[in-house]
Amino acid sequence: MSWTRTLLAALAVCVLLLTGSAGCGSGDARDPGENGVPPSPVGKVLDDTDDDGRHYREVGEDDAPEVAIEVQPDADGGARGGWDVRLTVRDFRFSPAGAEPRAVAGRGVARLFVDGRPVAELRTPDHRLPADLLPRGTHQVTVRLYADDGTVWAVDGDPVESTADVTASEAETTATPTASPAALSASSTRFRTGGRCSPDRAGKAS
Repeated sequence: MSWTRTLLAALAVCVLLLTGSAGCGSGDARDPGENGVPPSPVGKVLDDTDDDGRHYREVGEDDAPEVAIEVQPDADGGARGGWDVRLTVRDFRFSPAGAEPRAVAGRGVARLFVDGRPVAELRTPDHRLPADLLPRGTHQVTVRLYADDGTVWAVDGDPVESTADVTASEAETTATPTASPAALSASSTRFRTGGRCSPDRAGKAS
């Protein structure tokens, strides 16, 4: 009889363990959540995505980061040597390489686009664009802010981003031996889509 009671008790423990583990599995923190994006207490993940399929993470206007961009010809080598990109951010910190891939308020990386094509991921406010990325003509250089989990910071359904219109054109050549055979001129403007950020509102990079 004693061995029977021992066997029944062992079976009861096994059933309890199996039931408990099933229950734990249903509430696993690694659940991908809606849209395949892990749940986060920061903002709300929307169905809308950018061109790369990264979901927007909606936050309130008071909690949203801001960004402005300025693009100028390379100060050292002139426009033919490249373009200097300067970001000005507010309520935003750049994450170092190797940061945990989760959304933290006001933190992440910036991605740079030229005419809609991704060209760089930035973890600092300064960057240099090679001249061949901006050939002769007018181009749009856009910076967009992302959380560390890859979602796009957004306000009112619009991504937090800023665009500069840059015009590169060959100047007239001269016969002066010391003059460069060609030069580039650039005009740069800054604006924040959706009216969230302008040059005079944006603070210093943090």
